Amino acid sequence: MGVEPENTLRSFVAAQQAGLDVIELDLHLSKDGALVVMHDTDVDRTTDGTGPIADKTLAELRALDAGRGERVPVFEEVLDAVRSPLQAEIKDVAAARALAEVMNGRDLAPRVEVSSFHDEAVAEIARLVPGVRTALIASRYGTDIVDRAVEAGASTVCLNIRRLTLEVVERARKADLRIIGWVVNTQDHLRLVRALGLDGATTDYPEIKRTGRFTA
Repeated sequence: MGVEPENTLRSFVAAQQAGLDVIELDLHLSKDGALVVMHDTDVDRTTDGTGPIADKTLAELRALDAGRGERVPVFEEVLDAVRSPLQAEIKDVAAARALAEVMNGRDLAPRVEVSSFHDEAVAEIARLVPGVRTALIASRYGTDIVDRAVEAGASTVCLNIRRLTLEVVERARKADLRIIGWVVNTQDHLRLVRALGLDGATTDYPEIKRTGRFTA
């Protein structure tokens, strides 16, 4: 998030207060199997620590400063801190299974959409959580992204706005897929979202909400 330390409770509360439609977060598994909210696979960029998340226990991760004194949150904390709908990005199949356990235990399918760059993770969460909404994310892609999303059982594609073409949009529409563009932080990108008739966009800056529908 562009105005608060990313993937912290502080940033999620700010996004909710800004009135964004959906809050996006990223999930990894700690060494001891906790669902940790952080974007990168290691802690170097966003905390005062170093090394891969997967090599650290939850206690070790919680001891880090994630910016402005914020701790690295776990998924359940975010669920309790905000009431907004969430989009949870999972990095692999193992994280999908851990997330499925939480979602089924707390009946989260109506509130949490699950996304991933990995087709197999999308397919796995769809298998494990009845009624869950899923999204396949892609940065470098062609029209084949539509076939991949359909095969994985996704209802949405989240696509790099810089590579999005009318041909991809038209194929996605024919497959009855929703289309979200990312990352939309400029007015030029916002105009492209509107011109292509996308269903929404992801942004780092909540103040842009006044001109469209966004996740943050």
